Amino acid sequence: MSVDEPTTETGVGAGVAVRSRNGPRPSSSARWGSWYVAEHSLRRLKGYGGTVVATAFGTPVLYMIAFGVGLASLVTAHLGPHAINGVSYLTFVAPALLCAAGITVAAEEFTYPIMMGFKWNPVFVGMNSAPLSARQIVNGLVIFVAIRMSVTALIYFAITSLFGAVPFSSGWLSVPVAILTGLAFGAPLMAFSASLTEDRGQFALVMRFVVVPMTLFSGTMFPLTQLPEWLRWIAWISPLWHGTEVARVVSYGADVAPWLIAVHLAVLVVLLVLGWALAVRITRKRLDK
Repeated sequence: MSVDEPTTETGVGAGVAVRSRNGPRPSSSARWGSWYVAEHSLRRLKGYGGTVVATAFGTPVLYMIAFGVGLASLVTAHLGPHAINGVSYLTFVAPALLCAAGITVAAEEFTYPIMMGFKWNPVFVGMNSAPLSARQIVNGLVIFVAIRMSVTALIYFAITSLFGAVPFSSGWLSVPVAILTGLAFGAPLMAFSASLTEDRGQFALVMRFVVVPMTLFSGTMFPLTQLPEWLRWIAWISPLWHGTEVARVVSYGADVAPWLIAVHLAVLVVLLVLGWALAVRITRKRLDK
C-alpha cells in the first residue's frame, strides 16, 4: 500500500472510526460521538432483536390477561368495579406495570452488557481509542437504553389501552414517566456495573434482593397502605414507587398532592443525574488506566 492511499481502521461500532481519511474526523467524533455509541448498541441489538420484540409484545399481553381477566375479576367480585381509589383494579395496576417495564429494560441493559463492554468484549476500550470520551460512551449507552425503553413503553401503553386499562387521551403521559423511572433506576445500576471487574454473582443478587422486592413492595400490585409500616420504607426509597405514583396521576387522575408529585419527580431526577455522573466518573477512571 502506498503512503498516498487512504488507510482505514474500523472501530468497534458502526460510526466509530479510529483513523479514517474517509470516516468521521475528530470534530465529528466530538459532536456525534454519543450517537455513534448509541448506533453501535442499536446494531448490536439485532443479535437478540427477536427476543426483544417477542418480550415487548408478549409481556404486556400476558400481564393484562393475568391482572385484567384473572386477578382483577377476583378483586372486583369482592370490592366492586371501583375497588381501589375509585377506579378498577386494572386501571390501578396498569401504570405500575408500565413503569415496571422500564425497570426491566434497565436491569437487562445496564448489567451484563456493561461488564461485557469493559471485560469480556472490551468495546468501550476501543471506543475510547477512537477517540471517544468516557462521557460520550456513557451518554451513548443512556441514549440507546432510552430508545429501547421508549419503544417498549409505547407498545406496553398501546396494549393496555386496547384492554381499556388506560385512557388514551391522558394515559400517554405515563410513557415518559416510565422512561424516567427506568433511567432513574438504571443510571445508578450502570455506575455499579461499571465498577465491577469480576462477575461473582453480583447481578443475580441485584435481581433477587433489589429488583424483585422493589417490584413487590412499591405499591405496584396493591396500595402501599396494605403493607405493614415497617416495610413501607422499601417503597419510599424505590424509584418504581415514585414513578408509579406520578404515572397514576397522569393516567387516571389519582389524588396526590401537588407538592408530593414534585417530590416524586425530584427523587427520580436526582437518582438519574447522580447515577449518570457517577457512571461517567467510574468509566473515565477505568479507561484511563
